[in-house]
Amino acid sequence: MKKFDKERVLLAVAGPVIALVAAVVLTSFVLLASGKSPIEPYTLMFEQAGFADVQVLIINQAGVYYLAALAVAVGFRMNLFNIGVDGQYRLAAMMTAVVGAHVSLPAALQIPFLMLIAVLTGAFWAGIAGVLKVTRGVSEVVATIMLNAIATSLIGYLTLTEVWGQPLGNNQTTGVMKESGWFPGFDMGDAGEIYGFTLIAVLAGVLYWLVLNRTRFGFDLRATGASETAAAASGVDAKRMVLTAMLISGGMAGLAGLPILLGDAHTYSLSFPTGLGFTGITIALLGRNNPVGIAFAALLVAFLDKASPALDYATPVAYDKEIAVIMQGLIVIAVVVSYEAVRVWGLRRQQRRVGAELAAAAANDNSKKEVAAR
Repeated sequence: MKKFDKERVLLAVAGPVIALVAAVVLTSFVLLASGKSPIEPYTLMFEQAGFADVQVLIINQAGVYYLAALAVAVGFRMNLFNIGVDGQYRLAAMMTAVVGAHVSLPAALQIPFLMLIAVLTGAFWAGIAGVLKVTRGVSEVVATIMLNAIATSLIGYLTLTEVWGQPLGNNQTTGVMKESGWFPGFDMGDAGEIYGFTLIAVLAGVLYWLVLNRTRFGFDLRATGASETAAAASGVDAKRMVLTAMLISGGMAGLAGLPILLGDAHTYSLSFPTGLGFTGITIALLGRNNPVGIAFAALLVAFLDKASPALDYATPVAYDKEIAVIMQGLIVIAVVVSYEAVRVWGLRRQQRRVGAELAAAAANDNSKKEVAAR
C-alpha cells in the first residue's frame, strides 16, 4: 500500500515538474536564439522577489488567480471546459460595482451582499451555457466563448453614461462604491497593502477540497465527470450535475474580480484587468485541479507577472518582459504534453505491476499443484 501511495505521489508531482523544466529550457533556447543570456533574466526576476513591495504584489495577484483557477477546476473535475470564466468575472465585477455605488448598508451586511451579487451574476452567466448543454447538447466550449464576447458588449452598453456609467477623464466608470463595501486589507507599511479578500480565496480553496473530497455531492460530481453512464447507473442525474457544476464554476468565477474591486479599485472601469479567466486555465492545469497545487501554480504565475517588468530596465542589456508571457504559454503546452506522457508512463507501470502479480500468482499455483502431485 505504501509503495502504491508513493507511486501516486510521484505521478502527481512528475507532470508539473516536467512542465516547468521544459518551459524553462524552451524559454532559454528562445533567449539564446535572440542573442541574449539565457540565465540573467531568471536572476533578475528572482532578485525582484526579494523586495517587500513586489512580494505584496505577488500575493495580491496570486489571490485573484487562485479564485479564477478554482472556477476553472470545478468545471475540469466535471469534465467541463468553462472558457467563460473571463466574461463571468468581468460581468460580475461590473454588476457588483454598480450595486456597491448605489446601495449603502452597514459594512457587516454590505460586503456579504456584494459578494452574493457577484456569485449570482457569475452563476447566471455560466448557467446559460449549462442550460444550453443539458437541453440542446451545445458544447460548453462554444457557448462560453460566445458568452465572453456578449459579456464584453453588454458591459460596454451598461457602462454608457445614459445607463450606469460615469465619465472620469478619458475613462468610463460605474462610480465609486460606498466605503462600507470596501474590503479591509493588511497594511504592510511602505510595501503596500495585502488584499483582505485573499483570505476569502484561501477559504474558497478549503471549501473546494472539502466539498469535492468529503461530501456525497463531490463524489457524484467526480463520478459523473469520469463517466456519465456509470454515474447514471448508480442513480446520479448527469444533466443535473452538469448544470450544477456550471453554476458553481460561474459563481466562483464571479468572486475572482472582487479582490481588486473591493480592495483597490472600488469602481469598475475600462482599465479593469482582463484575461484572468484564461490565466486561470493555465493555473488549474498546472495545479492538476488540486487546491494546494493550484496555490503554488498561482504564486508561480503571479511571480512571473510581477517580477518580469524589471527586465525592461536591466543594464547593460534590456530584456523584453514578454519573456514571462512566452514562458506561461510554454508552460501550457508543456503541461498538456507532460501530463499525457506521465499518464502513459503510469499506465505502463500499472500494467507491468499487474502482470508481475499475475505471473507470481500463476507460479505459486503451479508450485502448489506440484506439491499436491507428489
